[in-house]
Amino acid sequence: MLDGQAALGGALDPPTAPASAGHETGEPEFVQLLTPDGKRLTHPEYDVEFTDDELRDLYRDMVVVRRLDAEGTALQRQGELALWASLSGQEAAQVGSGRALRPQDMVFPTYREHGVLYCRGIDPIKPFVLFRGVAHGGIDPNEHKFNMYTIVVGAQTLHATGYAMGVALDGKVGGDDGEAVLAYFGDGASSQGDVNESFVWASVFQAPIVFFCQNNQYAISTPVERQTRRALVHRASGFGFPGVRVDGNDVLACYAVTRRALDEARHGQGPYLIEACTYRMGPHTTSDDPTRYRTASEVETWQGRDPILRLRRHLESRGLADDAFFDEVAADAARQAVELRERVLAMPDPQPMDMFNHVYVEGSPDLEAQREEFARYLAAFASEGPAMAAEQTGGGRHR
Repeated sequence: MLDGQAALGGALDPPTAPASAGHETGEPEFVQLLTPDGKRLTHPEYDVEFTDDELRDLYRDMVVVRRLDAEGTALQRQGELALWASLSGQEAAQVGSGRALRPQDMVFPTYREHGVLYCRGIDPIKPFVLFRGVAHGGIDPNEHKFNMYTIVVGAQTLHATGYAMGVALDGKVGGDDGEAVLAYFGDGASSQGDVNESFVWASVFQAPIVFFCQNNQYAISTPVERQTRRALVHRASGFGFPGVRVDGNDVLACYAVTRRALDEARHGQGPYLIEACTYRMGPHTTSDDPTRYRTASEVETWQGRDPILRLRRHLESRGLADDAFFDEVAADAARQAVELRERVLAMPDPQPMDMFNHVYVEGSPDLEAQREEFARYLAAFASEGPAMAAEQTGGGRHR
């Protein structure tokens, strides 16, 4: 998908857009290839040729990702998940950047990159294991070049920078087959020391890393204007590497900008910062109430910039898709959501003794002593009767 077929800098039929959009706000302009009404633009520095099938595939990706995400919210509201961090509204930023990755590239996500996870070919059930509390959400990072979800805000950028430095030390940069690292974080994380320290190390050591900031306008309830007086993209120049601002609700622009940044990183050009301006349509997590800090009119404004709707308008205007296609995509997304729900509900509850598994590769005397002590503790409840034993050993469901 979009690997070897889409080419940067190709000539397209639509007229060239202004160097970017967004100048009317006084903020730095951003790269845009698809307007909210579905009009295709070109850009003098960032552009991509897409086949008709690739455009339809991007649409399908975003629809499926949004539907699976909605299922996560529904499951939490019904008491089947402890928490869910929704990506609704950020599909273009995640699918566009996720599809721009090459197979050898490594991803370091936050806890919201369900769309990137999907684009990497990872089973969508993986985040649900974590948020249901069945396990710690372990993913083999080497299998799909995708690190585990990171709950500590901003910590993944340090991990990503260290990994990228290792890539450079291993000599895996300098050509088309070089490796690059893509690290995600939000506007709120940009205020964390971890992120800024990562910028220092990545810059000084010319690490092959792209920092992808999904500016969804809020750090939980704190709006971005209460976090910085200048656009976040300016941070890059202060640390000595390039940065670009992109329309985060434009899947084509997100793809084009990310592909170019990753390719420059893999060729040894050092780090890059992308600020994708998007919007979190739902709560920060299901424990949040966004109506307490933002207005309905603001949400309505951003609904008009919906990433899925704009690509649908583009497909319709060019005659690349009809109602039958859109209905089929919606039906497929619904089918996948039903299957996901069934699999989540079928997950077995973990047993208390499971907490001692997978702590150390080769075990530990201290851990074994704790395991034996806890086993004796649980066994003591056996004399209290079946009901008490079931309660203490996890025999009944609990949330």
